[in-house]
Amino acid sequence: MSNLEVLYEDNHLLIVDKPAGIPTMGAGPGEASMVTIAANWIRDRYQKPGRVFVGVVSRLDSMVSGALVFARTSKAANRLTRQFQERTPEKVYLACVEGRLSSGQTGKMDDYLAKDEAQHRMTIVEQATANSQFAQLEFRVLRATGRLALVEVRLLTGRKHQIRVQLAHRGFPVVGDRKYGAKIVFSNGIALHCHRLTIEHPTLKVPITVESELPESWKSLPMALEFDRN
Repeated sequence: MSNLEVLYEDNHLLIVDKPAGIPTMGAGPGEASMVTIAANWIRDRYQKPGRVFVGVVSRLDSMVSGALVFARTSKAANRLTRQFQERTPEKVYLACVEGRLSSGQTGKMDDYLAKDEAQHRMTIVEQATANSQFAQLEFRVLRATGRLALVEVRLLTGRKHQIRVQLAHRGFPVVGDRKYGAKIVFSNGIALHCHRLTIEHPTLKVPITVESELPESWKSLPMALEFDRN
């Protein structure tokens, strides 16, 4: 059976704990992706012949870890996709960032993001353009030292590289994220983790909440060890 950490599963949903370094989908031939790993897990667990349906309804960057939801039916996929388009799910991330912040500090970040084709990265532009998207998040600093901070981030929109870009733009790159200016090396991926996810069940119409524990790689970060999961 494929090695997969399952946070929630029924006939309609599969929510998994994604490791850093594996893309959600779109990997090259012979390369692993979470969607293929999930399909193999379902096939092996239920002895399903042929092709297994796994619907991608949201994504995590390859370098990011944490809770990731898939649909197991086309009906669930349509309903979950609509939820994410309407921004109703609650997504709470933990980020260890470089820079000087204060414990307890809170705030909101509003920006317009656009793709920098030359640099193959996202960037913040001063005002809305035809090619930009509005990006918004809320943050709270859980722990802070002289050069690092553990930040809880609530995504209010879901844009490509959004947390990474918005934090780095203000001088707080995610640890390990060299693409956006981080100087400190991280052992696996980057120090950004989808810690808690709440969605409405596509058929039962009740909230489903899962939490993903911090990966082993975070043990090198002192403030992460002090994080109170309760």
